[in-house]
Amino acid sequence: MADSHSSPGLSRRGFLAAGGAALLGVVAGSAGHTAPGAETVHLGDFWLFGRYDDGCTELGFDEIDLAPVQLPHCVTPLSWTGWDPASWQDRWIYRKHFTATTTERHTARFDGVMTNAEVHLNGRLVATHEGGYLPFEVALPDVVAGDNVLAVVVDGRWALDVPPNLPRDEGPSVIDFYQPAGIYRPATVGAVPRVRLADVFARPVDVLSPGRSLHVTCTLDVPVVGQVTASVLQAGRELAHGGAPVRGTTVEFDVGGLGAVRLWDVDDPALCEVVVTVQSGKHTLDQRVVRTGFRDARFTTEGFFLNGRRLKLFGLNRHQWYPFAGGAMPDRVQRRDAEILRRELNCTMVRCSHYPQSSAFLDACDELGLLVWEEIPGWGHVGDDAWQRRNLADVEGMVVRDRNHPSIVVWGTRVNEANGTTAMYQRTGQLARQLDPSRPTSGALASPTLGRFAGSDVEVLAYNDYTARRGVPFRLRPPRPGVPYLVTETIGTLAGARAYRRTDTPGVRQQQAELHAKAHDLAAADDRYCGLLAWCAFDYPSGWQRAVGGSKYAGVSDIFRIPKPAAAFYASQADPRARAVVEPGFAWDFTAQPAGPGPGATIWSNCDRLLLFLDDRPAGEARSRRADFPHLRYPPFAADLVVPKGRRPELRIDGYVGERLVVSRRFSGDRAFDVLSCVPDDAELRADGSDATRVVVAAVDRFGTLRAGTAGEVRLTLTGPGELIGDPALDFGATGGAAGVWLRPFAGSPSTLTLTARHPTLGSATASVRVTANAPRS
Repeated sequence: MADSHSSPGLSRRGFLAAGGAALLGVVAGSAGHTAPGAETVHLGDFWLFGRYDDGCTELGFDEIDLAPVQLPHCVTPLSWTGWDPASWQDRWIYRKHFTATTTERHTARFDGVMTNAEVHLNGRLVATHEGGYLPFEVALPDVVAGDNVLAVVVDGRWALDVPPNLPRDEGPSVIDFYQPAGIYRPATVGAVPRVRLADVFARPVDVLSPGRSLHVTCTLDVPVVGQVTASVLQAGRELAHGGAPVRGTTVEFDVGGLGAVRLWDVDDPALCEVVVTVQSGKHTLDQRVVRTGFRDARFTTEGFFLNGRRLKLFGLNRHQWYPFAGGAMPDRVQRRDAEILRRELNCTMVRCSHYPQSSAFLDACDELGLLVWEEIPGWGHVGDDAWQRRNLADVEGMVVRDRNHPSIVVWGTRVNEANGTTAMYQRTGQLARQLDPSRPTSGALASPTLGRFAGSDVEVLAYNDYTARRGVPFRLRPPRPGVPYLVTETIGTLAGARAYRRTDTPGVRQQQAELHAKAHDLAAADDRYCGLLAWCAFDYPSGWQRAVGGSKYAGVSDIFRIPKPAAAFYASQADPRARAVVEPGFAWDFTAQPAGPGPGATIWSNCDRLLLFLDDRPAGEARSRRADFPHLRYPPFAADLVVPKGRRPELRIDGYVGERLVVSRRFSGDRAFDVLSCVPDDAELRADGSDATRVVVAAVDRFGTLRAGTAGEVRLTLTGPGELIGDPALDFGATGGAAGVWLRPFAGSPSTLTLTARHPTLGSATASVRVTANAPRS
């Protein structure tokens, strides 16, 4: 990785002189979250970082050996695979200088620190926090006018009595995902008003009735005598308002007159803003804006229903880990995962496995119409009494943080694939329902007897179905009668190949894609299945069981978020009127297959007919495989593509819907025309130090199709004031002809970042990204 810890060419003293001490008083938004008020700054830039040392939290600590870093941040350099947990198993120090213009109340908020944290202000310990997946807020009681120092000690060591870790020294590989330490999500600090809205829960009621309303529950951080009002807006227009007097710290009231509100749906994610104001007499004490959506989501024994219509849930699981950075990616990058899942893979639901994930990711799910299963931290194990108390606190933190998100339709309040106890799971379920009576609770099982759902509080029975084994036809367990049933995992590394990569054999690549298609076909065949969420969207780091070199290659896309052939099945399940898809399930490459892909080669498409051409001469029509996948909306096609030895023709596939040609794709058989591609996801980034975008570097044929069989090293060079989040040299032979890196500009004036990639035979390619103060937010 290109120096993940410090800004190249910028000394510590020069770094601070350039603006390292943040000045409070910048107006920033944090809609919907418990956060500092109007005088708030995002603490992305200008932290000083290093290993913990005696005295490092003191006001006068000598910082000369600390390195400047930006948040979000990972404590150790990482590559794209082969992570070493020992590299982050330590204590670390982050120090932040900020200048206050007032001595009024101040707070700091951390959206996520992995794993435990101590917060010190001006040499005094002011708070501690356990757990890496939920936010915490810290009162800063001794802010002085002038220079202040916020020092955060991060403890990334394993032997912690905190979910998903265990109180015993079993090591990080006892769970199926690595957890690199750091302040890996955003942080803010600022002055707060004398009276503050600490929490607002805006819960739609009777959504399918013309008399639908919004039940508003407000919590203030100090007692107030006054009035709380709420205005409900959609598309900038006020639909209704209401309010109630408040005497104390809590108030509840209903806002009616919402019969005209547009419902939130996967195809029309219509959101509402709720503007809540606290007044005392004529004085406004505080105001807060939260988002919500009016939708009715029901899991039943006859399937899942959204706003009264049956919707077969179609999705994947997601881990939040990225190459080179662990979880420490800015909001734009987190949001991009939701865009891939909804727009490219056509998922209607994602499971956040196995912990609460980034608020930016959930915001994007709200905006895109991607339903969410969210669950507490944990995997396969339940700890002792202290661990279980922390587990209960995680339920509360998760529900309170995220209950305004319309995309979330179920709370996972049981530890994934863990027995626990009936009493423990009754407590977690009851707490979630107390905090949010509008959603069911569940937890994913791995037991074939389904006996781990003892007790009477089962609302959705969720099962990780790895019933299928090699040598037998793929199947799913039948739904359990009398309870809503959802398949929360299948395929992965347990019901398919141990490792599934673009570099694997054609047989493995085709098998994995067809397993995903068969699983969804079987779920679609029976209305009692609410749906199926396969394992998984993206490869991820793990040292558990069937990991290979510290990674699990179970994703339909790789860890860089670049599609593998199995992603073509998901891409093909789109309405062709919105996006016509033709994706071969084979490589049109005669190096490994001199006679071509052969008879019965799979093509994933949502078209009615596919016509084939070799060097623009007709080569027949592909056959629908409807008989193999009778319940898929768009089954794949089979094509006989046998090429005489020595020929390398160009393949053309024309796709028709009815009699209309809707898509035509070409694939080159001649590698002499292959080139290097270097394409950013975004053309413009913000110059505030908290933005980043991916650049995909790939070997492609003359028509832009990835050439997975390309080997050789790609050398990367970045120019401009920014950071390369990635290795400066990428081995295409290991990554399958393509990889991703991320560009992250430093805070400062407008500029341009230019990435140049060079390959020994494919030549060079460049990607340029503008960095401006007015760039659109992700």
